[in-house]
Amino acid sequence: MADSLDRVLAEARACRHCEPELPLGANPVLRAGAGARLLIVGQAPGTKVHHSGVPWNDASGDRLRQWLAVDPDTFYDPDRIAIVPMGFCYPGRDARGGDKPPRPECAPIWHPRLLAALANVELTLLVGSYAQTYYLGGRRRRTLRETVTAYRDYLPGYLPLPHPSWRNTAWLNQTPWFETDLLPDLRARVHALL
Repeated sequence: MADSLDRVLAEARACRHCEPELPLGANPVLRAGAGARLLIVGQAPGTKVHHSGVPWNDASGDRLRQWLAVDPDTFYDPDRIAIVPMGFCYPGRDARGGDKPPRPECAPIWHPRLLAALANVELTLLVGSYAQTYYLGGRRRRTLRETVTAYRDYLPGYLPLPHPSWRNTAWLNQTPWFETDLLPDLRARVHALL
């Protein structure tokens, strides 16, 4: 028998499994409701999200909401959209000045239990290469660009996206089909679920 969603969320939010490795300590950030039909799996919270406790509460979240064409009230309604990143806590900075990858322990510990309790999810947005690697495994293409280009191959269950970070603005500018082809399809699918 699957755990209740409330129980899994409470346990996940109380998790301190990798706290010794986290520069700002543990503060698991995720949200989900039993009615959610859309699941967003991103990377891990940045510092702003770590401090606010609100997922995608930053410029990347603004861009993601623009991609989806949803307002903040809809985006943050856990019974419409579940938000479960690959790592629930801020992982720290890497040597190049970006964020470190999500902690590798998090998804294997929590995702199976959360997904089992999210029985209504029909579409999972895989935002960034970490989510795509974990969920698509050997079906993932060689590069993120190739994986996103082949997004139709993963439907109806998954839709891979690049991360909406400002760091990917050049990628988006070099990929006009993302805006002309993928975004209208994404918006239609999302709005059909909401």
